Amino acid sequence: MSQRLEILQEMLAKSPNDSFTLFAIAKEYEGLGKADQALDFYLTLREKDPDYVGLYYHLGKLYEKTAQPESALQAYRSGMEVAKKQGDNHAWSELNGAKMELTDEDDDF
Repeated sequence: MSQRLEILQEMLAKSPNDSFTLFAIAKEYEGLGKADQALDFYLTLREKDPDYVGLYYHLGKLYEKTAQPESALQAYRSGMEVAKKQGDNHAWSELNGAKMELTDEDDDF
């Protein structure tokens, strides 16, 4: 386990519902090439804080890396809904762009 991951795990133990820490752990596992563990943390984050808009792009990209394009599309679409609800044009645009890389569908904000 990396030192950074150990620190993040300690932070999570103190604050188990902290969205940023869950996200950071997922990214750390992803960086270590541990897709299954990263996915577990992304899904835990989605369950605990479905409005954490930054989650959806990275979740979709992980699904793409693990050859799950339908799951990636669903992650992008879900994230676009969250971004639209929050009025986050930047996140919506990034998610739409990622979605368009997998399909020709283009949505309007």
